[in-house]
Amino acid sequence: MERWDRVGRCAGYGAALALSPYLLIKVSWVVGSLLGLAPIGEGFNLAGWVLLNTVTTGMAGLGIALALALVRPWGMRIPGWLVAFCAWTGAGFLVSILPYAVLTTVLDAGRGSAADSGRGDSSMPGWEAALIQFGFIGMGSGLALALPAYLRRRWPEAFTRQGADGTPTAPPWAAFAAGAVGLVWLYWAAGGTLGVANPAERDTNWLLLTGVGALWALLGGAASWTLSRKRAAQVPHGFLLALAWLGSGSLFAWSCWKLPLTVYVALAHPADVTMPENLAVAPVLHFAAVAAGVGMVRSLVGSHVRPRPGPRTCAGPTPLHE
Repeated sequence: MERWDRVGRCAGYGAALALSPYLLIKVSWVVGSLLGLAPIGEGFNLAGWVLLNTVTTGMAGLGIALALALVRPWGMRIPGWLVAFCAWTGAGFLVSILPYAVLTTVLDAGRGSAADSGRGDSSMPGWEAALIQFGFIGMGSGLALALPAYLRRRWPEAFTRQGADGTPTAPPWAAFAAGAVGLVWLYWAAGGTLGVANPAERDTNWLLLTGVGALWALLGGAASWTLSRKRAAQVPHGFLLALAWLGSGSLFAWSCWKLPLTVYVALAHPADVTMPENLAVAPVLHFAAVAAGVGMVRSLVGSHVRPRPGPRTCAGPTPLHE
């Protein structure tokens, strides 16, 4: 455990350091565009560009704060529910996207293309694009190591329970919804056109992102279902917990991001935005993904973090809801 803690602490500091250049780049874009010293991104007006980068600046700041909270003593004093929610959402955004980052890096290297290819913004220097990608990969990798170490320190009971004593009782609809969403996304990633309104808009990035989303939806749903059916004896308990945690976080985080964007495009019909998906089908899938993610994580939180029913004691792990 001591060695695992050392690795987790180094990973947390590394994650914060890796994401810092992204934060500085975003701040420079906001300030530079307001002062007329930096170009506005393609397809944006000034207000939209500033709003987008202000939001992502705040997200980067929260990510750095989260990485430090996982390794600093004050992180153990933050309310458990707040740390857990931020860690769950952050892992859903960044850890789940690591396969996509690796695949795009390999494909770009094979094609000999620049690091910012496919971003639709020719004004972005290559070094900025490289730092941004490094920040995402570094934060995701660091979070993947620092988060389990933090959870083991704060709630050790969650990682030692086995069998019926610590088995999540995931609602069947959550696992089924995750599986259904994952199968639709997998069908789209494989080239299926049912539910796709503009097939010509599907580029390599869209196909890879859709495929990675399908992977985590299916893995998370399968892990939650396996845990709830008490068939986890043949698979490491912590491995199933990690898959359910990441799968539910990926469903929730990415669909919470995409749902309002899809609804906006469906209602406003902006001339410069065309989405591949049918705008009547995509919001339903994203809403189902959000609901499935919430249903899956509620079972994990309720069964693996809160203490067992029984006589109250003065010592023990801090419950998540405190």
